[in-house]
Amino acid sequence: MTDKTRSYYKTLLQIDQNLDRLVREIDVLNYLNPLNIEQEKKRFFGSKFSEDPVFKYRKLKFDPYTLQRQLFSQRLEDIPDEDIYKLYHDAVYEYSGLVQCVATVGKEKKFFYNSLRVFGTPTEKDVKNAKFILHFHKEEDAEEMVPRYNADQAQAYFQAFGERYPFKFRIRQSNSITGAAMALNSGELVVKKNRKFSDNDLKVLSNHEIFVNMLTTFNGLDQTLRIFSHGFANNHPTQAGLGIFSEYMSDSLSLKRVKELAYRVLAADSLIKGYSFSDTFDLLYSQYKLDRETSWLISLRAHRGGGFTKDYQYLPGLKKVYDYYASEKDMGLLLTGKVALEDAELIEKLQQKELAKKNTHFPHSFQENRNTNDKLKFLLSNLK
Repeated sequence: MTDKTRSYYKTLLQIDQNLDRLVREIDVLNYLNPLNIEQEKKRFFGSKFSEDPVFKYRKLKFDPYTLQRQLFSQRLEDIPDEDIYKLYHDAVYEYSGLVQCVATVGKEKKFFYNSLRVFGTPTEKDVKNAKFILHFHKEEDAEEMVPRYNADQAQAYFQAFGERYPFKFRIRQSNSITGAAMALNSGELVVKKNRKFSDNDLKVLSNHEIFVNMLTTFNGLDQTLRIFSHGFANNHPTQAGLGIFSEYMSDSLSLKRVKELAYRVLAADSLIKGYSFSDTFDLLYSQYKLDRETSWLISLRAHRGGGFTKDYQYLPGLKKVYDYYASEKDMGLLLTGKVALEDAELIEKLQQKELAKKNTHFPHSFQENRNTNDKLKFLLSNLK
């Protein structure tokens, strides 16, 4: 960035630094993942799926009211560009919504309504797409789908996989996460401690969590504007879609995995209908004949905090990214940080104005389409 550009955008850079300092503590998933998952799982199964789990959560490390006030005290009107002003305006409102989410984790309806404001709810089209996917016959489980590795072996695999890139990230194990692994914005990969991993799991998680989630974290940190690191407004569908698309391009995405995304849509839709945890579990376990472990996990992801709708975004996000790629648009723009597909043109504009730069890192999975599953290609091409 030249001195002239830095001088012209002095106010913008100051606001960006202020927001960087303010929003570091807003890691929704860190507060949202229950501390007593295994205990409540055992109790729920012991009750024959009738007693809803009662989850415990981490205590807040910041004052939500003070943080909200500081977010809205930023002089956004002084930003000398209408498009960039809107980018920061929308981001501040989303950060505020995330603060409200974190502040109400575990408070049932209060959290649920805050979650709705930030992440929305499945549309009728999303539900129809999910049900369309579920009409496809399940593929037979291959040898690579058989769980055989413990968390220590998975951690070693992820460590070796990450050495393909110069960025360094930490890995730790925990039972207080809902997925098999989770990349945090702090540059840390958390691995489920008491889980077994298959060969396919290791490929899926590496291509999703490291090749996309971790990579966009470090690309965002390399940008001049910290908003690339903390996230544009509505970046979640794009980021989720990129992760699954990386699985597709690396030939590690399976029909079973895509069906899981479809079930997540239906679980999020059940929240809108007022389903309890046990109701959602019964929908998946009794009506759709999922095994009890998968039914528990999808229900947990949907009901944690009091009702978390974000999980439905993986499927529509995948469709958006797939169509974007099919139209031969610049995938690099979507990997500059925690950005939204809808802001691709704005990112180009920021690059032209020396306020953003090209990616430092690009995922190997996006360099060549290695998918060999014609059924998946047909399915993704025909989602609405």
